[in-house]
Amino acid sequence: MARPRLVCLLLALVTLLLYLPVWQHGFIVYDDNLYVTENRTVQRGLTWAGVKWAFTTLHASNWHPVTWLSHFLDWELFGWNAGAHHLMNVLFHVANTVLFFLLLHRMTALVWPSAVVAALFGWHPLHVESVAWIAERKDVLFAFFGLLALHGYVRYARDGKWPGYFSALLCFALGLMAKPMLVTLPFVFLLLDYWPLKRPAGFLRLAVEKWPFFLLTAVSCVITIIAQREEAMVDLERQPLNARVANAIVAYAGYLAKTVWPVDLAIMYPLDRRLPWAQVAVSALVLAVISFVAWRSRLSRPYLLAGWLWFLGVLVPVIGLVQVGRQAMADRYTYLPLIGIFIAVVFAARDLAPRLPLKASTRAVVAAAILLACLGATWRQLAYWKDSQTLFAHAVAVTEENAVARLNLGVALEQAGQTEEALAQYRESLRINPGRAQAHNNVANLLAAAGKKDEALIHYREALRLNTKAPLAHLNLGTTLLELGRFEEAMRSYAEAARLAPDDPRPAYLMAKARLQQKQSAQAVAHFREALRLAPNDFRALTWLARVLASDNDPTVRSGTAAIELAQRANEFTASSEPFVLDTLAMAYAEAGRFAEAQRFAEQAISLAAKAGASDDVAAMQKRLELYRAGHPYRE
Repeated sequence: MARPRLVCLLLALVTLLLYLPVWQHGFIVYDDNLYVTENRTVQRGLTWAGVKWAFTTLHASNWHPVTWLSHFLDWELFGWNAGAHHLMNVLFHVANTVLFFLLLHRMTALVWPSAVVAALFGWHPLHVESVAWIAERKDVLFAFFGLLALHGYVRYARDGKWPGYFSALLCFALGLMAKPMLVTLPFVFLLLDYWPLKRPAGFLRLAVEKWPFFLLTAVSCVITIIAQREEAMVDLERQPLNARVANAIVAYAGYLAKTVWPVDLAIMYPLDRRLPWAQVAVSALVLAVISFVAWRSRLSRPYLLAGWLWFLGVLVPVIGLVQVGRQAMADRYTYLPLIGIFIAVVFAARDLAPRLPLKASTRAVVAAAILLACLGATWRQLAYWKDSQTLFAHAVAVTEENAVARLNLGVALEQAGQTEEALAQYRESLRINPGRAQAHNNVANLLAAAGKKDEALIHYREALRLNTKAPLAHLNLGTTLLELGRFEEAMRSYAEAARLAPDDPRPAYLMAKARLQQKQSAQAVAHFREALRLAPNDFRALTWLARVLASDNDPTVRSGTAAIELAQRANEFTASSEPFVLDTLAMAYAEAGRFAEAQRFAEQAISLAAKAGASDDVAAMQKRLELYRAGHPYRE
């Protein structure tokens, strides 16, 4: 037992050290927003309301409550510390690497082949995407429960006792609730029955034995189709069946090629509707030859067929026959399927090695060199994931006509303040694919910020023509209309955004600000209260509501006591560092007749504004301070 334990320790330590650089990585602009950075439910932490939401939502076009619960817990523990979120992915990957070694060793009783296969799984660069991407927590999580299910099943297959069976069923259910790609696991059980477990029962009996697993698979497939039908699935008109089959064939061959030669890896490989027939034919020939060899060797080398069918079968849900999204393939999809290839190759090498004129020490050096190459390639690939700009610039460099990579590179550049470069990337994304609503929205944002509001309106309306259910585009359109003086149209856009995103406080907040511009303070107060109902800790809404209650000309609106409470909460959230909040707190105290406190906070606000060089703000605050000294509240 000492040697397997040592292997476990070595695998865990090397895998952990390999992926430690992600501790310095941040969130990225693609999907991390859906799962963490812009997800207000996740940012409330682990709550009963959040648990209920996790089990009922189809957000992000998936039903995966276990994944949501893991993100809730991460936020509860780590908040905005992206490195800690990354580290949790790494820890699951380390656990998966060790679990897989223990599983293969348990089934075959072979230490070193099992160790090499596990090392390839843990260290191959194709798996970087699943580990280094916070939004792909679902990958490492579904694999974790899937491997635990395999352990339970092997225990049941060996001793025939039901605890192993039921533990496998429970872990399978949890894995499906982390990512539905695990639906093929019952077929993997059948492969293990063939090799290496070599169970003597007939195929039909073994299949019937697993009926609860197949039932869960069917239920998961139905839920997934419902979840992805409206948002993510591509219909047959846009991607015909023959094109899907061709892409699937090329994708299988592509995954094999990148397994052997993992270069030019990218977060997104764009879908090509017109694949060259020669590429499809060569890919089909490669798959056919490997399938023929595996089938012919099924008696003498059963691991070849088992491994090959593992690879083919586990990839089926994501190979594109049911097209979800616009990618031709994705590195993350190989996280569990590549295990089959690793098993086939390593066990074939073990059988063939004694026939080669090589010493055992030489064979060991070759194996070590391959693993070191994997470590080096993974280390290099990890560096591209350090931030969004690096990641998507690399994707643009190694792929062609990649509209998604261009779009997200533009977002990263815009966040870095490089607006001209960002606009160029957005326009290039639209050149490649004019039908991307988000690209039109982002172009419009930059045009509006540059004062080209009429041109911006054209892109906002095109974005909404392409996707009428985009609340952000409605919000942005509303803001631009308001700046053009088209108040009623702006309010309709804001209202539509609120209808589409009932949990988003931004529409209510923007409607409140619009009402204030129209001197409709009572309606503005109602909208601010709605925004605070949805986001109780939003210091901007707290401050503006306090400001209206403290200074409005309408005495039926004013309330000094309520204004003080709101402004104090805003000041706590901003740690007395925002002049605008302090100025509002001074207004609130003046409205309540507490002029000494009003003067004190006004002076603090003036000091901070002066340090920031906001001379206009300082002048206005000083006028208000004179009012407080004279015993008068401020009125807007």
